[in-house]
Amino acid sequence: MIKGSCHCGAVGYTFNHVPKRTTSCNCSICRRLGALWIYAKVPKIMITGPTTAYAWGERSLAFHSCTKCGCTTHWENLKPDGADAYMAVNLRLAAPEVVASIPVRHFDGADTWTFLD
Repeated sequence: MIKGSCHCGAVGYTFNHVPKRTTSCNCSICRRLGALWIYAKVPKIMITGPTTAYAWGERSLAFHSCTKCGCTTHWENLKPDGADAYMAVNLRLAAPEVVASIPVRHFDGADTWTFLD
């Protein structure tokens, strides 16, 4: 289990899954957020606290941030595909030793939609 929280502590997550890797994406929003994403099926992630959502373009994802301190905590799929729907949390909000223990893969979300490593 991995736990994380925003800077002010108003929003937190519990990630009940063992990630094999975290993803660093270079798409237009992820590179600006500086997030490292870990993914799991929706029932394996619990989010607590008030967030505000931001979606753009095709509106397939909504990025959620704390309403107080602004830290981006997670994204949700706005077009979920049933019981197999995934979401992601921002691993950078977990303890530094947890972040350091999970290998990073680099994803080209800006152009090819493939892993770069």
